[in-house]
Amino acid sequence: MTHRVRRKRYIITGQVQGVGFRPFVYRIALENKVTGTVSNTSDGVFIEVQGDDATLAGFAFDLVDKLPPLAEVTSKTEEELPAVDGENSFIILESEGKQGNRVLISADVATCDDCLRDMSDPNNRRYEYPFTNCTNCGPRYTITRSIPYDRAKTSMSCFPLCPDCKREYEDPLDRRFHAQPNACDVCGPYVWLTEPDGVEVCRGTEAITQTAAGLAEGKIAAVKGLGGFHLVCMATGTQGQQAVETLRTRKNRWGKPLAVMVKDIETARAIANLTDAEEALLQTKERPIVLCKQRGDAPLAVALNPGTQYIGIMLPYTPLHHILFKYYAKQTNELPALVMTSGNMSSEPIALGNREALKRLHSLADIFLLHNRDILVRVDDSVLRVQKDTGKPQFLRRARGFAPRPVFMAEKAPSVLGVGPELKNTLCYTRDNEAFVSQHIGDMQNLEVYSFYEEIAEFLPQILEVNVEAVVHDLHPDYMTTRFAHEYGKKHDIPVLGLQHHAAHIYSVLAENKFTETALGLALDGTGFGEDGTIWGGELLCVNNQSLEHSRLGRFAHIPLPGGETAIREPWRIAQGILWNAGIQHSEKEWTWQQNFAQQATLLPQLLERNINTPLTSSCGRLFDAVSALLGICHVVTYEGEAAILLENAQDLTVSEAYECHVQHTDGVLVLDTVSLFLQCYGDWEQGVPNSVIARKFHLGLVEGCVELAVQGMRDTKLNTIALSGGVMQSFTIGKELPEALAAQGLTVIQHTQLPPNDGCISLGQAAYGRQWLLNQSE
Repeated sequence: MTHRVRRKRYIITGQVQGVGFRPFVYRIALENKVTGTVSNTSDGVFIEVQGDDATLAGFAFDLVDKLPPLAEVTSKTEEELPAVDGENSFIILESEGKQGNRVLISADVATCDDCLRDMSDPNNRRYEYPFTNCTNCGPRYTITRSIPYDRAKTSMSCFPLCPDCKREYEDPLDRRFHAQPNACDVCGPYVWLTEPDGVEVCRGTEAITQTAAGLAEGKIAAVKGLGGFHLVCMATGTQGQQAVETLRTRKNRWGKPLAVMVKDIETARAIANLTDAEEALLQTKERPIVLCKQRGDAPLAVALNPGTQYIGIMLPYTPLHHILFKYYAKQTNELPALVMTSGNMSSEPIALGNREALKRLHSLADIFLLHNRDILVRVDDSVLRVQKDTGKPQFLRRARGFAPRPVFMAEKAPSVLGVGPELKNTLCYTRDNEAFVSQHIGDMQNLEVYSFYEEIAEFLPQILEVNVEAVVHDLHPDYMTTRFAHEYGKKHDIPVLGLQHHAAHIYSVLAENKFTETALGLALDGTGFGEDGTIWGGELLCVNNQSLEHSRLGRFAHIPLPGGETAIREPWRIAQGILWNAGIQHSEKEWTWQQNFAQQATLLPQLLERNINTPLTSSCGRLFDAVSALLGICHVVTYEGEAAILLENAQDLTVSEAYECHVQHTDGVLVLDTVSLFLQCYGDWEQGVPNSVIARKFHLGLVEGCVELAVQGMRDTKLNTIALSGGVMQSFTIGKELPEALAAQGLTVIQHTQLPPNDGCISLGQAAYGRQWLLNQSE
């Protein structure tokens, strides 16, 4: 009996290049005895297979069921083709590119177990080779110049393959087939150790062992990694305490916690009380920093995370890290844990190249561990935590391992650029139904960060091959991003749209969840330029993301910012301003800031009385700052969110009583009386109630007040879906208890799952708004 021969074509899009997809197709084609071809193209992976009904059915099943570990298919089309006479094999064709690609750029991935075994075997030719990788692991985004993802279009193009590596690279049955960073110590990159003046000390494994020895002696090392440099030092013991203090002094980074990398999961358990979800997150292929609760007996330097119980932990994610820890553990009796913080001065972007690092970090590091594989794209480490209520991850910073993975939107639309906010900046380009949010860029407060911003603004549209048709910016007229948007719009002759900061927060969380109806939005944030010219930050909005109508239903009560931006850095000013506005100019008990800021505190009423540089704000974040300052917990912040973090850490969690916080009606707007909430804190402070009790009653009162505000908004609008966003949603207390309390009142709660709730999500909200604006214009 003769079986009818048929031919089919599949076009696969998604994360299907640089992940071993073609050899996977080749293998299942051989196993199912079909003939045909597979190739990488700008439109995705093209597969043509020929065989009878049974063999084609087997191939189709395996194509779905046996995907490579790093592959992510976003679309699969299938069509029937005429059979090809005389075809008797299955072959992998050369890649081809053209304008308008549909391929997703792969993120960087931690070293896989197979490569770790290669590196640990003295008989393996990659024994202790610090750039070992295969199709299942290693660098991707950070070494990519353009798509399709082939070696010639990466920073590995300058390393010709040796015969052994070439044999692996060309063998479809080898796990290193077309692994673009494939290399060994014969043909690939190498490491070397230098002094701060750039003078080479040694190379290869000896460079790593000497770096480990220097770290064990308390030195600070600048180590070139995957997406940039780390500054590295001991994290444990007396010597570690000294090293951390020295690092803080040199880096000018005070207060803000430092992350640590530990040798393995057992070491992580020794320093933190890990949940199962946290252990799983630490060991994912992305290897993020995970915020975990520190053990009371952890031998970590106290200077790592002053004032908080939480420590950021990550596991090694490059071969170099694994080798470094191997030798560091041999050099010291201390727990194998090292500080791994971004290689930069505070407020600057992470250093990228060797010369740049030697120039920018020479006053910070005692030794430099360099390598000669160029990093083409700067990417910091991602930071996540596990939410207490759901056990699911929440982003605090989205970067390495996740960027530029897209957020998928509800429908296709023209391409738009969202330029992002001023702080915690990201930018976002859209393509059809995909939104590509960049890695964390940072605070746009100096030219170095702005240059990094421009790098990514140029790189992403080039690699995505998109033509932007509108650009969206924040309403604040003085932001660097606002100026960039107007220049971009003028250069490309496209519409430039402004969107209020907190509305962008809500558009962002709705876009992430593909929610296309009208919803309430509660934005609990720091400060943002409001549509009425005041400074917003605690807002109840009604958002229709189809008509793009959004209205402010409610807000927090206004509080003053005496000194403007200075009050954000010195929150004692806000506390005194609230008291002064309430008629409280003196206290029987000396204010906690009186000793250190006596002269400024004496002059502050003049600003308030004359309303000089004293804007009003409805900011939720500034309310936290004021309470923290009132209690003497934090008078001056050294990093964003510090006052709120320390206030939360001060809570007595056994307290169940909440302060009252009710909704009032003012000029047709619902106003949450957060001034009364603050004054209750003040009354208890005057009476000598412990800070821990006040802090807890404040948090619980704020949750109850926000629920009352949301419920009133639900009654007024008949909407029962509420989206939560803003930096305050990163509070462990608010992030857990507010969604639970809202749900208990019958509200359906929508939250961020793929982006941080802080300003790292703003660019997506801007882009989502711009896409819908373009769609509405075309109707």
